[in-house]
Amino acid sequence: MPKFAANLTMLFTEVPFLERFALARQAGFTHVEYLFPYAFKVEDLNSVLEQHRLKQVLFNLPSGDWAAGDRGIGASPGREAEFRAGVPQAIEYATALGVPRLNCLAGKRVAGHSDAEHRDTLVENARFAATELAKHGLELLIEPINHFDIPGFFVNRTEHAIQLIDEVGLPNVRVQYDIYHAQREEGELTATFRQHLDRIGHIQIADNPGRHQPGTGEINFPFLFRQLDESGYEGWLGLEYVPSPNTTASLGWLREHGIHT
Repeated sequence: MPKFAANLTMLFTEVPFLERFALARQAGFTHVEYLFPYAFKVEDLNSVLEQHRLKQVLFNLPSGDWAAGDRGIGASPGREAEFRAGVPQAIEYATALGVPRLNCLAGKRVAGHSDAEHRDTLVENARFAATELAKHGLELLIEPINHFDIPGFFVNRTEHAIQLIDEVGLPNVRVQYDIYHAQREEGELTATFRQHLDRIGHIQIADNPGRHQPGTGEINFPFLFRQLDESGYEGWLGLEYVPSPNTTASLGWLREHGIHT
């Protein structure tokens, strides 16, 4: 059975962020992920990870002004300096927290710029980030996100991400494969991750529709988990879903399938 990491941006939101680590451990998790660490001191994040015997597997590079609607700036022409200034900050957090991989969000298209300009910007930014991350033994991920949830997002499909990664041309760049986004955008989940298994560095899961926990929608997760096991995937599955009706109740699917976190 695959290994699961609790996404603390999405789960246990009934308590303040730094208190979610304790709840994750109490629920049986040993590994966590979340979107961004930058609002907190490294020392405070390290403290709660160590206190609750947790390891962190992932977070995102700085992605612009999230509250103002940014969803990444990796492919944003004109914001290259901002993107590159965020890379050393991300590396500082990653090395201090022992996080092995960072996700690069391409972001939404910028009005007045062509797809070619967006692609070139993302390739150059990703190459810069991957080169810097490689100096610290870190991996860079690029995540496709469906165009229904985030209209205008530049990277929507797995194949698109693979093409961009090929253009970057560095060995420490792989795909962050989100099952929910992939189901909404392209389907063919099993065939896709089997075809690109060696290009996938991390997987996240949520059911569709609603982006709730497995078992609430149309995706056959027991089948997918078996396929992942048979394919030899050894990475983590981040639980990046909206819990319904609450986090504790939403974790019942794990127990029902005999899964231990």
